[in-house]
Amino acid sequence: MGCHQLVGLFFRVWAIAQRIHPLRKQAVSVMVGVLAMVLTACNSTHFRTEVNQVSQLVFASPSDPSTFNPPLNTSFFSTTVFSLINRGLAETNGVTGEIEPELAESWEVSEDGLSIIFTLRDGLKWSDGQPLTADDVVFTFLNIYLNEEIPTSVRDILRIGATGVYPSVKKLDRRRIEFTTPEPFAPFLRYSGGIDILPKHVLADTLRVKDSAGQLKFFSTWGLDADPRDIVCNGPYRIKRFEPSERLIFERNPHYWRSVEGNSQPHIERIVMQIMTDKNQLISFRSGGLDMFETTPEGFELLKREEARGKFTLYNGGPEFSTRFLVFNLNQARNAEGKSFVDPIKSRWFNTLAFRQAIAYGINRERMKNTTYRGLGDLQHSPINPQSPYYFPPESGLKTYSYAPEQAKQLLQQAGFTYNSQGQLLDWRGNRVRFTLLVKSEEKSRLDAAAQIAQDLSKIGMQVDLQVYSFNTVLENLIARNWESYVGGFASRSLEPHNQFNIWFSQGRLHQFNQGPRPNEDPPILGWRVSDWEKEIDRLFTLGVQELDETKRREVYHQFQQIVQEQLPFIYLVNSLDLEAARDRIHNLKFTALGGPLWNVQELELQEE
Repeated sequence: MGCHQLVGLFFRVWAIAQRIHPLRKQAVSVMVGVLAMVLTACNSTHFRTEVNQVSQLVFASPSDPSTFNPPLNTSFFSTTVFSLINRGLAETNGVTGEIEPELAESWEVSEDGLSIIFTLRDGLKWSDGQPLTADDVVFTFLNIYLNEEIPTSVRDILRIGATGVYPSVKKLDRRRIEFTTPEPFAPFLRYSGGIDILPKHVLADTLRVKDSAGQLKFFSTWGLDADPRDIVCNGPYRIKRFEPSERLIFERNPHYWRSVEGNSQPHIERIVMQIMTDKNQLISFRSGGLDMFETTPEGFELLKREEARGKFTLYNGGPEFSTRFLVFNLNQARNAEGKSFVDPIKSRWFNTLAFRQAIAYGINRERMKNTTYRGLGDLQHSPINPQSPYYFPPESGLKTYSYAPEQAKQLLQQAGFTYNSQGQLLDWRGNRVRFTLLVKSEEKSRLDAAAQIAQDLSKIGMQVDLQVYSFNTVLENLIARNWESYVGGFASRSLEPHNQFNIWFSQGRLHQFNQGPRPNEDPPILGWRVSDWEKEIDRLFTLGVQELDETKRREVYHQFQQIVQEQLPFIYLVNSLDLEAARDRIHNLKFTALGGPLWNVQELELQEE
């Protein structure tokens, strides 16, 4: 049994002790005492090596990462891991949003904006001590991210213009790399600089060797079963140990460039990422087991009363750089056997605009904000964060949907739906409107939102059946196109709207509401259709990266947001405030919704109490 499971057991035993006969309380109190001692031993702040005590920061994740191979990542939890172990040529300042040097000490942009030359820092090394040079940068882009054999969503955001060409990358010398584009590409610097650089000396052979099934060895490299010593990286930390469903331990990378330039960064020697549910995270933080905790609105209310006594600070970074939504599977394609991914009867409902708009009017998001989010959130109307300069606010004309169940019913009836004597919604052929709603089990706010959606939609005659699975199972269903609707979310701490291109591009790998054929998909899917409004979004995203005038760029993305709100491929719910609880002993913490708590992890210091 893991430590976080013992936390739950402790509180269950304690609850039982309050209800049983007084004569038996003594026996239970002994159990509680023993469990308390075990919990103390489990407490992450006491998790030390046998030889030395080291400075250590502990935070939590509700799920294991999906992979340790960056190009194959589809999970936000894995992204957190990569932010600790990998770096790109440049980084985004989490406070200002400005682009700053990282592996590259400088860059030069040509007058026409079509070329960027990066100069690497002298003496860079990988975590295994091997030199990091321009060869690694060229290899990373040409052999991995721009390799059509590797299904990475990163490639989507590197497409340029209507032709979908990619930047060219070439080595000038050992430390200099030149990127060029055939036409203006507004996010060029942010993308070319921000992508994780990977080690050629480790991964080159994996792109030449195939297994017995004909798959590149690359796909099985750095999976969750990998020996941490084989995962070579260039960031401030490297992976020391992974215990599935328990914890992931990072140690300071002695070859990180900041570590060898005389300033001994990062200052914290070890970071522990505990794997535990949201509820157990709150319990562990309150008992001292976690140093920082991405708290929920529910937890925020409780912790606010304990802030001074517990010697921690609650930070409010504003609306999260993420989305929460209800989405329907609009895919009308069939598999190789000719079977539709979505029941054709339900597919017709989902692809009826009035149906989606009625759903939007039928969800009481104000109630969701006030109950699930305790008022610590904002109604969400757009895929772009309100803090972004490209956000199109409702007061300027963005279409929105207030709770209006009668209007929802009217829309449905105008579209040909009817109600029977029991108030149940029927379609054109008398079929009861009933569908499944997929939701991951690890996040309470999503579960609560899904439960409320089912309740709200029952009031307009629909029956919604919840399917609650672990995150990885949900992900498998999405990839297989085996779902009807789900409550999901995307997280992207970026001010650049084109960073969502892989979601909105009709052939993007995260275009989940209508997932098209994937490169080299075998067997291929049949009869995939792209709507006119999806094609228009494709056009706008192409125009958006070609336009270098910021005022005109904003106008392009305003049009995009209006289409999204009119067509509702995603029905946006509530955007929680980005709330973080952190021990006061953590110094130099600069928490923002854009950067999160660890964007400047190399600068963080611990003052032991």
